[in-house]
Amino acid sequence: MKLYAIAFTQKGQAWQQTLGFPVDRGIPVMQWTRERFYAADALLFIGACGIAVRAIAPLIRDKATDPAVVVMDEMGRHVIPILSGHMGGANDLALLIAQKTGAAPVITTATDVRGIPAIDSWAMAHDCAIQNPYAIKAVSAAALDGQRIGVAITEREIEPPFPATLFLRPRTLSLGVGCKKGIDPDLFEKTALDFLCRCGVSLLAVKSLATIDLKKEEPALTRFCRKYRLPLQAYPASALKKVPGIFAHSDFVERTVGVDNVCERAAVKASGGVLLAGKTAAAGVTLALAGEENT
Repeated sequence: MKLYAIAFTQKGQAWQQTLGFPVDRGIPVMQWTRERFYAADALLFIGACGIAVRAIAPLIRDKATDPAVVVMDEMGRHVIPILSGHMGGANDLALLIAQKTGAAPVITTATDVRGIPAIDSWAMAHDCAIQNPYAIKAVSAAALDGQRIGVAITEREIEPPFPATLFLRPRTLSLGVGCKKGIDPDLFEKTALDFLCRCGVSLLAVKSLATIDLKKEEPALTRFCRKYRLPLQAYPASALKKVPGIFAHSDFVERTVGVDNVCERAAVKASGGVLLAGKTAAAGVTLALAGEENT
């Protein structure tokens, strides 16, 4: 988790010893927030809640992409999640900080206050992407009103079982990639998305992009991962050689990078499963898909 913290006072910064991670101070809060908001998984402000709210207000987009934001007062009396309580994990982070500091957690989300399970929290805890996050409000409202709701965990499009239905995509697949040096990022993105479409797979079901370590700094790959919030798993040729299975063989690739196949072997290694879609080459990119056998 990329967690960044800032304190407004020296007393607030002293909490870094208890928290166990660095707490910045002395940087203008608005500037600090702008520079970290979109790269962060979570932000912690130690100081006045109003200042934190003003700092994040111009940057908020939607609950599916916004980071968790938590505020704790400098005395460590209260800790409050103020953004992305469920999907971003701010509620859980507030509880963790409360555990470490002794602060009282102030949780205000309706489902938590009423003791009703929050389906978006469940989805995050079970590594499921939410296909229709716009429906979270309707599903939560229906649950709070005691109405029946639907939750569909599926790879395929199906009819909603209830008026308020949330569709979850379990992240179980790894996309293996090989590419020529300097591949155009837009071309790579289109090629990768077209491949997934032909496989009948949603990008939401992909848990990682996998490749050889020689490509870990390739701009097209790193940009794709940043845009879609995917980890880039890169392995040395020696590790890819040891992946069990029958894979497409290329003498040229073996001479160039030290292993006969990158995309298939990387996909299988990253997923811990089996090859689901073999090597496909297009526009200077090779792609393969791997995951659990029942995916």
